[in-house]
Amino acid sequence: MHLTRLSDDEETRIGNELAQQYASSEPPETAANAATERYLNEVGDRVAAHAHRKLTFRFHLIADSNTINAFALPGGHVFVGQGLLDQMTSEDELAFVLGHEIEHIDHYHAVERVQIDAQLNNLNLDILAVVAQIPISLWQAGYSKDEEVEADREGLRIANAAGYSAQGSVNLLERWTHLHDEYVSHAETPPEALSQLAIDGLNGYFRTHPLPSERLAQAREVIAQDHLPLNKSLKPFHVEYEVTSGDR
Repeated sequence: MHLTRLSDDEETRIGNELAQQYASSEPPETAANAATERYLNEVGDRVAAHAHRKLTFRFHLIADSNTINAFALPGGHVFVGQGLLDQMTSEDELAFVLGHEIEHIDHYHAVERVQIDAQLNNLNLDILAVVAQIPISLWQAGYSKDEEVEADREGLRIANAAGYSAQGSVNLLERWTHLHDEYVSHAETPPEALSQLAIDGLNGYFRTHPLPSERLAQAREVIAQDHLPLNKSLKPFHVEYEVTSGDR
């Protein structure tokens, strides 16, 4: 299928329209959610500064603890589920996850996906009302294995360039490998720390990405190839906000 690459302005227009539609379905903002979204943007901006494309990246929270996923839209929007954030034990892990999504945009995976969908379904991307009808499931379905591998590889590199430890990616992928092996592929009873709902959510995430063990092996290859240090101190995953009398 032949695709003519859209300009950055066209891509951004499409992404902005999609982001507005998806964000409008979110529940009313709370102090905690607003603080979490600010934190996402602080970490995301730090990592996105090392992307090749100089787009305006924006990071949004999906305030649902059952959403264990993240996805990127054309033009620079990244959405992250609260359920995925609940799996984080360090800011370095978050930087790796955000780097992965940034690279789906940076390497044109996201915009090519919407162009392919438009051609398959005879959609006119010049019409905003048509763009708004593109379902969120298109982005949650994951990419090709090659694209996922590229996003991991380059996401790890830009997170490291932003000052984060590559050990964060190793820790996260080691934990996911264990979870996949013990509680997904073997269908064992989940530990008390993880509900069955969380396991189901992770299972959905694992279905749309390469095996965690394969991702871990590649991360270690990149670390060795690029001589990335593993002895940087991990930064705590830390969201701060003030509770006022009007907050719930």
